[in-house]
Amino acid sequence: MPAPDTVAPSTVPAPTTAIISVKPVVLPAPERGDDLRVRVSAPASGTGLPVVVLAHGFGLSMSSYDPLVDFWAANGFVVIQPTFLDSLTLGITPTDPRYPDIWRVRVQDVERVLDELDHIVAAVPGLSDRVDRDRIAVAGHSWGGQTVSMLLGARVVGEDGQPGPDKTDPRVKAGLLLATTGIGGETLTPFAVENFSFMSPDFDRLATPALVIAGDHDQSLLSTRGPDWFTDVYTYSPGAQSLLTVFGAEHSLGGIHGYNAKDTTDESSERVALIRKASWAYLRGALGIDDTAWKQVRTELAEAADPVGRVDSK
Repeated sequence: MPAPDTVAPSTVPAPTTAIISVKPVVLPAPERGDDLRVRVSAPASGTGLPVVVLAHGFGLSMSSYDPLVDFWAANGFVVIQPTFLDSLTLGITPTDPRYPDIWRVRVQDVERVLDELDHIVAAVPGLSDRVDRDRIAVAGHSWGGQTVSMLLGARVVGEDGQPGPDKTDPRVKAGLLLATTGIGGETLTPFAVENFSFMSPDFDRLATPALVIAGDHDQSLLSTRGPDWFTDVYTYSPGAQSLLTVFGAEHSLGGIHGYNAKDTTDESSERVALIRKASWAYLRGALGIDDTAWKQVRTELAEAADPVGRVDSK
């Protein structure tokens, strides 16, 4: 099994707007073997708040991605983070009988969060009446991107060469796919073929609006292709409307995992700042709130003398 997704230390200051964060909110799941634990973060004030469910990468947990979570919550989003069975906080090993199906359980976990949204937001006093349940998005980094992509319409190609079930969830109105793996097949390494059967996506039915974020220096050890592998979902899906390419970014995208994390090779506060602002701005537009900020991000990148990234749109 590969090492947990690594991330960069970020020197980007945390937002000063007050937010509330509660963890764990426990969702009973006896058939899962471990109850589902989630964190919910939200601005301390405001109404009509949209929701984004954030899926972590391999080995991480609900306590990850504070540079994104702090910014999104301080700027008007309710952020819900499930802890999946692969999290190192649970200590499940490849000998566990659940292990081969973790990728399926991940999708079920996100569906459970949506099913029990009322219970989750009720854990924060006064939040229930401030949430806009008609504006729900999903976001995921690395394996988390693969997870939430299925609720946007991606399918997994089985051993018979045919795409599996369509898990598109109509409650989800938009998505963010960060460093999300691409098409499988012959370009997968032997290790990936043997250990990650789900890493063979079909994007033909991914029709929910989504922003793809990829680093142009993200060289995966699971594919023989270059960093363009992480742009496949943009290339091959009808719903991925825009691609943000972050210059110089590797798999941790400059450090979106956590403040002062040490296990990275591409630390950049500028990359983190771009990603959190662009992702927030895109979701506001895709959820029908206001597209002014998203237009501004695109204009600033296009006109910058030395931009941190580039936005392409279909």
